[in-house]
Amino acid sequence: MKKLLIIGFLFLGIVEITAQKFTRRDSLQGGMRFERTCFDVLRYDLNIKINPEERTIVGYNDISFKVVENTSKIQLDLFDNMKIDSIIWNKQKLTYKRDFDAVFISFPNELKQNTSEKVRFYYSGKPKVAKNAPWDGGFVFKKDSNKNHHIAVAVQGTGASLWFPVKDSQTDEPNNGASVRVAVPNGLMNVSNGRFKGSEDLGNGFTRWDWEVINPINNYTITVNIADYVHIHDKLDDLDLDYYVLRENEEKARKHFEEDVKPMMNCFQTKFGKYPFWEDGYKLVETPYLGMEHQSAVAYGNKYKKGYMGFDLSGTGVGMFFDYITIHETGHEWFGNSITSKDIADMWIHEGFTTYSETVFIECMKGYEPAMKYINGQAKNVANDRPIIGQFGVNNEGSGDMYYKGSLLLNTLRHVVNDDEKWWKIILKYSETFKKQIIDTDMVIAFFNEETGMNLKPVFNQYLKTTKIPELTYKINGDNLTYYWTNVNEDFNMPIDFEYDKKTIRLFPTTSPQEVKLKKLKKSKSYQIYDNKFYISIKEDM
Repeated sequence: MKKLLIIGFLFLGIVEITAQKFTRRDSLQGGMRFERTCFDVLRYDLNIKINPEERTIVGYNDISFKVVENTSKIQLDLFDNMKIDSIIWNKQKLTYKRDFDAVFISFPNELKQNTSEKVRFYYSGKPKVAKNAPWDGGFVFKKDSNKNHHIAVAVQGTGASLWFPVKDSQTDEPNNGASVRVAVPNGLMNVSNGRFKGSEDLGNGFTRWDWEVINPINNYTITVNIADYVHIHDKLDDLDLDYYVLRENEEKARKHFEEDVKPMMNCFQTKFGKYPFWEDGYKLVETPYLGMEHQSAVAYGNKYKKGYMGFDLSGTGVGMFFDYITIHETGHEWFGNSITSKDIADMWIHEGFTTYSETVFIECMKGYEPAMKYINGQAKNVANDRPIIGQFGVNNEGSGDMYYKGSLLLNTLRHVVNDDEKWWKIILKYSETFKKQIIDTDMVIAFFNEETGMNLKPVFNQYLKTTKIPELTYKINGDNLTYYWTNVNEDFNMPIDFEYDKKTIRLFPTTSPQEVKLKKLKKSKSYQIYDNKFYISIKEDM
């Protein structure tokens, strides 16, 4: 979700490209040194109090982990503006060293391989406030029309350690889930991930709200949402659908979510498999910012409008029959939350597939032609400013083109496969094969190669690792058609479809000119190269 503001305004000609210089802080957050790889997180148990008036957090996180290799030191993470009160292990206070946001914790004895350990990390402070969430990380402190606090957090890319101590890497999700216990002023509610386990009046003007997640969960999707919420409950078969909305919006929310959520879930479960976090339920939670894919507690802030804040980012009008935030952020439950990239350099695995889920939803509801119109309309938002894949090990995302160009890559692959029945089986198998797993681009490519029986690596590399859009150069001379690829890597060999005389033929261009004689081509009144099925440009060689 993080890059959508920039992408959404590309059609206005606003493109921001900045040179990236990496620092030690980046390496400490993005890298996987021994102090991180020597242990595997089993569970987080977060217990905190949030004071809206002071904008403070105080509390602790119990971090349970398994020792993978003998070690006397581990790295956890907490932004350096937050205070470490103490770190306790086996009733002993541990020593630590801070290096920017990294916290290197030393144990008095070596921790042995295959043992299970737990540290309680006490902390406090004023977390960073976002200037423009969700595009920059931090807390959002606002109020509703009744002057009640409305508070939420979004930290994708910035890091979950902005507001709680954590192993801040996508490579390691807590195997046994998490609990999130948050005390807020009486009269307000906190909604977090998973199932509601109860609330307790603490007798000090605060009530603690307890939530529990059974499934592994991305660190950046662990969340808090604080407001005077009304709870709306619904079901789809035996899946719980829960909506937490501001009291003032209850009536409009009931109608609005009814229109999109069940059709969306039916579509996505048909195409991508059973909702991956069934045990934790599905929630939409109204937030004071646009949206974010918080696992089993999807942040919703589109103000009950169709499209994207009332606009269609495809520019075609097709995207105005559904609520963009509901569809896109829920798509992340399969792509991003269930299937997660090891490094944010590979975030196209989240955003490309999720953006494609919008087109999938349109095809479920409206059919193939409107879906193709929508996805090709998105092409104008592609900047081709830098490669989709970023730099690894330094907490660096690639280009925002991971959204639309990533989606257009998948649409291209669909038409390379040229068999819709086979394609949808592949997409379903992809979702199920890597369900609740952490993967990388090489694993994605290997999967699609295996399932299609094709060598698609040159195609993936072209779209993910370069800014060059394949250009099909062709020339017609009588009944002879000459064609070849330009603006591509030397090994690029993607097929293309050519239609004339009411029939379609498949061509297999390379970077070397090829010629084919097509009977009646000269007499054909029209011909078509399917650039709406393949993300390419076309050039006629005059």
